[in-house]
Amino acid sequence: MNYKTQMEAAKLGIITKEMETVSGKEKVDVHKLRELVACGKIVIPANRNHRSLNPEGIGDGLKTKINVNLGVSGDCADYSKEFEKVRLSIELGAESIMDLSNYGKTNTFRKELIDISTAMIGTVPMYDAIGYLEKDLMDISAKDFFKVVEAHAKEGVDFMTIHAGINKHAVETFKKSNRITNIVSRGGSLLFAWMEMTGNENPFYEFYDDLLDILYEYDVTISLGDALRPGSIHDSTDAGQITELIELGNLTKRAWEKNVQVLVEGPGHMAINEIPANMVIQKRLCHGAPFYVLGPLVTDIAPGYDHITSAIGGAIAASNGANFLCYVTPAEHLRLPDLNDVKEGIIASKIAAHAADIANGIPGAREIDNKMSDARRRIDWEDMFSYAIDGAKAREYFESTPPADKHSCSMCGKMCAMRTTNKILSGEKVELKGE
Repeated sequence: MNYKTQMEAAKLGIITKEMETVSGKEKVDVHKLRELVACGKIVIPANRNHRSLNPEGIGDGLKTKINVNLGVSGDCADYSKEFEKVRLSIELGAESIMDLSNYGKTNTFRKELIDISTAMIGTVPMYDAIGYLEKDLMDISAKDFFKVVEAHAKEGVDFMTIHAGINKHAVETFKKSNRITNIVSRGGSLLFAWMEMTGNENPFYEFYDDLLDILYEYDVTISLGDALRPGSIHDSTDAGQITELIELGNLTKRAWEKNVQVLVEGPGHMAINEIPANMVIQKRLCHGAPFYVLGPLVTDIAPGYDHITSAIGGAIAASNGANFLCYVTPAEHLRLPDLNDVKEGIIASKIAAHAADIANGIPGAREIDNKMSDARRRIDWEDMFSYAIDGAKAREYFESTPPADKHSCSMCGKMCAMRTTNKILSGEKVELKGE
């Protein structure tokens, strides 16, 4: 039997090599996995032209995955620095990289990225449209936008953020709202501007079936972008956000009917108490499709520390239904992140994802925590460094102020609780002055 997408294969009862890989990684029965891919609750973004890909699954019952955003801008157009970030992201175990380049001819960078990356690759074709087409925004036609989508698909992009839900109805709802930060989605704002200047409907909504035909041909997963996501906690869960989300649920079903895999994107900025309900609403309105969140950032006053505000929100979101976390770096809202910002953002997101996996009872999630706890009991520093998410940083901290006694650290010294208890349980005396 012939098939073009993972979803189509799953519906036909076919277990693909990508499903077998994900099954092995996740310790999930491959037949159960196939059923969940068939009904859209798990996606395996895997463009047939991305030959270096080590596939991953995203969805309920699987480990929470993280995404790294990178790419050049007009102010920072050094592709060599972006490839350093790519290599670091893969080394630190990020499952996904989104190329958000918005300056110049980005396809040279993107093709090389796809050639070398074992992580899945995502893009937002709307960002690339102006540079690719060499036209100003108002002069771009609906067909032009689709040319960029098809170019990205041919290159091997595994998933694309497409803001198909911001239609004229959603725009009118947005205009009637009392938002502080209006539209903060870059792609969403460009589409909003195009719609307002031309008077036309969103082409990705109006010609959605044509879009799905392109994505189906290459097995590109559509990541339904949330153009009206809240950019401040004041704006969260308002009529604009929910109106668009309802439309994204309809678009999800239409994509599944054409055997196109779907991710749904979500907030944004949101107070902690609103996060669990938002996850439930999204899953209900979008029929259980995997949920991809940026943060959520739980406060608006921490520029320079937004990797922390994001990790707090991400852990809560992922323990309440979100499946895919987009990292946020300390540079968020301030500048293009440098290499260290990328590392900080990845580590913060991995902490949030792992914490959620423990809360969700993902098979094997607690094992490494138990190993770390045992190493701490034994005061085995080398084992502790090996189990740490960032072992290099842990070692650097420990060695920066070395203890006189290797069976402790410089904070507690000979009063180390582990050391004291170990000695007593092994029948030794604890003599703090004489030792």
